[in-house]
This record gives sequence, C-alpha cells and structure tokens, in this order.
Amino acid sequence: MKDMDLKSNDLYERELENLKNQDILWEKLAGRTVMISGATGMIGKCLIDLIMLRNQDSEAPIKVIALSRSIEKAEERFGAYKNRGDLRYISCDVNKEIPECGEVDYIIHAASNTHPLQYALDAIGTIASNVIGTKNLLDYAVWHGVQHFCFLSSVEIYGENRGDTDKFDEKYLGYIDCNTLRAGYPESKRLGETLCNAYHQTHGLTFSIPRLSRVYGPTMLSGDTKAISQFIKKAAAGEDIILKSEGHQKFSYTFVTDAVSGILYTMRFGQPGEAYNIADEESDITLKDLASCLASLADVQVIFQLPDEKERKGYSTATKAMLDAGKLNAVGWKSRVHMTEGLAYTVRNIEK
Repeated sequence: MKDMDLKSNDLYERELENLKNQDILWEKLAGRTVMISGATGMIGKCLIDLIMLRNQDSEAPIKVIALSRSIEKAEERFGAYKNRGDLRYISCDVNKEIPECGEVDYIIHAASNTHPLQYALDAIGTIASNVIGTKNLLDYAVWHGVQHFCFLSSVEIYGENRGDTDKFDEKYLGYIDCNTLRAGYPESKRLGETLCNAYHQTHGLTFSIPRLSRVYGPTMLSGDTKAISQFIKKAAAGEDIILKSEGHQKFSYTFVTDAVSGILYTMRFGQPGEAYNIADEESDITLKDLASCLASLADVQVIFQLPDEKERKGYSTATKAMLDAGKLNAVGWKSRVHMTEGLAYTVRNIEK
C-alpha cells in the first residue's frame, strides 16, 4: 500500500478535516502523549493521519508514540511525517515486554491480527496479541499512570447469531465453538475485554471498549485477506471478483474514518468501562450484494469459487453479524461515509 497523500485523496482528506474540526477529544489530548499500538494497521494509520493533521494548526500538539513491529512498514506508512517532532516510532512486538517509551497519557491498543489467513496461519500470534499484548500494554499503563486505556474490540466477540435478534447490541451473548482454530480471534478479544475490567478493579485504570464492525478504506493493508478487502483489490485491478461462498452472509461495515471517529467518541463521550458498537447502519449488506456492487463499479464479473483448506480454517461461520450502534448514536456519533461512496473511493485510491 502506498503512503496516503492527503492532498490527492478528496474523501479521505474531507473526512479528516471534518474530524479535526469537531469537538471530540482534542481538548483532553492537547499537549498530551498518546501511545498507539498497531500503528501501521488500517485503524492506526488513520488515527495518526488525523492527529498529524490536527497538530498542524495547534499550539498544543499531541505527541504520538507509534508502536509496530516492522521498521520498513513504518517508514513507508509514515514517510510524510519523517521530520516532524510530534511522531515517534518505536519498533515493538507487544507480545513481549513494552520497552520504556517515557510518560504516556493515553493508550489506544489497535495491534491485532485482523484477517482470516492470519487466524489460520498464525493462530498463536492472533491469541497472543489480544491477550499477552493487551496485558503488557495494561501493565505499561498502570506503571506510567495512564489516564485512559482504549481496547479495540470487534463484532467477532458476539459469535454466531442464534436467530433471536436481527442485530447485536452490547448485551448480546452469541455462540462460539471454542474448540476450533478460528475461535482464537473472538475468544481472545473477549478475554482482552475481561483483562481491561480486571485492571480497572485491581488498579483503578479507566478504560473504554469500541467494538468495531468490519472496517474498510484506503488505509487497508495490501495483505488483508478479509472478503471485502479481496473484493476491493480485485475491483481496483479490473479483475473478476472471486466469491468463495453463496454470499448470503450479511454483515455491518464501516468506512475507516467513521471507525476512527467512533473510537474517539467512545473515549470522550462513552461511559468509562462500557463497550460501544461502531457500525454504519446504512452499510449492512450481504457478501453477494457487496461483490455485485464492486463488480458493477469496476465493470467486471463475480465468480463463485470454493475456498482452499487454509482459507476455510480462518473463515467465520457467522451468517448474520450486524451491529446495533444505537448506544453510540445516543452520545452523538453518526457515520458519514456510506457504502456506495466509500467503496467507489477506496477502489480508486488503493495501490493497483
């Protein structure tokens, strides 16, 4: 994925400008230090782009400590900010003890394997980042008197819809077969949430939990194997879109800038210690319709093809996983980029 040039990407720039000018968390973050794990990922990259944009016009810039394993990837993703003093990159595997990075006021834990092939090929690493990595960052937060810890969770924690609801609200408890390889991701996300609660009880640490729907946008990684990412890459390349099921699964989606907005709203306006769903409810769609929409944009065909064994191990068995975002809407959050606009933009603005 090439580094984003904000001047050449209208929708992404528009949405970052809108967020920069909103009264979200900026007063609390002004002059403070924010540590972001998973900084080179889809969410982390967008968060950093937003903060860097906000800092350009600020007398009290937010200092960012960006944690990620790959120096090369960080240099590629953050090349535009290389000579700025408000972003410090530290090579770090959160599954190991966090190196001393200095004082930190806020931590946003966005490091996690987030796509099916990783679940299948790196099941241990997937679990570790959501459990051991979370514990290591929570320990750092306690040792350094962090004001707020934000743990990015997922629609996956709800498991399979038991047929008793149309959409998952924050109290829903679905079914997960824990004795499977695929269960590593949702079960470890659940445990990560529980760890946050344990650190609050034991150490008084304030925390929040945004539960994200499936996220897409121009900051997506080139190696992402989620269905929507594969569809977008095929459309961008002008190739037929491969659908590896009948496509009846129906999911919620969110454009990346709306996801970041939801995270900040959860931290600023949400009740500490509670979870909040983040989903654009105008972007609930079946995989078949999603593939058809992208095929129409790119003037290509949808091809049905069975997944191979490795891919199948990482696939979700959920057939209906839509989020009720009413709780976050009630504190003022609204999505702005809906699927037709978001998909068309993303197809135009990823590396071909």
